[in-house]
Amino acid sequence: MDMVPFDFAGAGIEAVPLFQDRSVPGGPVAADTFAAQMADFMAALADAGPLDGVLLLMHGAMFVPGIDDPEGTFIADIRRLVGPEVIIAASFDLHGQVTGQIVEALDAFASYRTAPHIDVEETHARAALMLTDSLKSGTRSTVCWTPVPLLVSGEMSSTFVSPCDALYAALPDFDTRAGICDSNLMIGYVWADSPRATAAAVVTATDPVAGQQVADEIAQSYLSKRDELTYDMDAAPLQEALDRVAGTQAILADSGDNPTAGGVGDRADVLRAVLEKGLTSVLVAGIADPVAFDELMRGATQITLGGTLGGGGPKLVLPVEDCRLFEDVAVVTSQGVRVVVTQRRRPFHMLDDFKTLGLDLDAVSLLVVKSGYLVPELRALSRTSIMALTDGAVLQDVSRLENRYRPAGTWPFSHGA
Repeated sequence: MDMVPFDFAGAGIEAVPLFQDRSVPGGPVAADTFAAQMADFMAALADAGPLDGVLLLMHGAMFVPGIDDPEGTFIADIRRLVGPEVIIAASFDLHGQVTGQIVEALDAFASYRTAPHIDVEETHARAALMLTDSLKSGTRSTVCWTPVPLLVSGEMSSTFVSPCDALYAALPDFDTRAGICDSNLMIGYVWADSPRATAAAVVTATDPVAGQQVADEIAQSYLSKRDELTYDMDAAPLQEALDRVAGTQAILADSGDNPTAGGVGDRADVLRAVLEKGLTSVLVAGIADPVAFDELMRGATQITLGGTLGGGGPKLVLPVEDCRLFEDVAVVTSQGVRVVVTQRRRPFHMLDDFKTLGLDLDAVSLLVVKSGYLVPELRALSRTSIMALTDGAVLQDVSRLENRYRPAGTWPFSHGA
């Protein structure tokens, strides 16, 4: 229950933790893996005996081949198991997807109101509070929603800059209206070509009419700002980005291969460009390559990096001039550049990620991270920051994405929307 900072006992409720399963964002979840997850959860839920309520901490952007709405399928099955009287509340990442199946099965819904996400536990607590209030008061809420035919990346909709800063700052004001419990704006997940891919306004309300009105208002306010959506930092194609930060203390975000957005995290595009320009005093953190990592563990003096996990891009043969080994990470020096090679996909977005490896960021001119927008800790560094518009599974140029299944009329895929 550490993920939910809420005093259930103080509210007279016995909390029964049942199930936790998570991973670094990535590609599709295999259908058999999804089925096994559901079976394990349903078994735990059934074994817990009669319950008054269920609290779900969801993300919302799962993609399972052959299942258009995985979370909706999951939540609907929970509803069938526990019955119509049990209160079900859920928290979501604002980059998740919402469907009619989801809102029909839920009694309460709360999503993050920040991107980068700095209110995760606060959001969990909001969902827990609504669940508790319903159980104690006997008043049942409902979830209203309005789809928004608009899909952009998280980097185009950061809550740190206009217009989304104001849009999200206004959400608590809606909560003060009569009959409104919790107001939300879902950006959605642009990189999944799915029939459910859409932004949405989602409102928990004890007054369904008021709830739908607020959902409509939030949806329209977001749609009306679509032409103002922009990156929250300077952005440029890779070569231009490197030129623009030359001679400065800088952070460069390799946006197309960002593992926290679903990128593979194994591409070597930026490393190749850095080496071709002859740059030194550079730290590239990191590149996932289990083959190269295993070779380094065996004392290799040369490795090949790039695309090992299927992310594509160049393959580079690198001489190993120095190597420091950790449990699942190697810090390699090659041609004057330090590269963090990881056994598994992972981000390097927090300062502790570097401190743990004994890496002094003050000692390097250019820090390269696989990221889109920067988390607050990195934003706060006294460095020039730029987002490189790189290739990869989560590239920012959405016009290059396959678009077969997203709803017709979705902007910017259909500019006449």
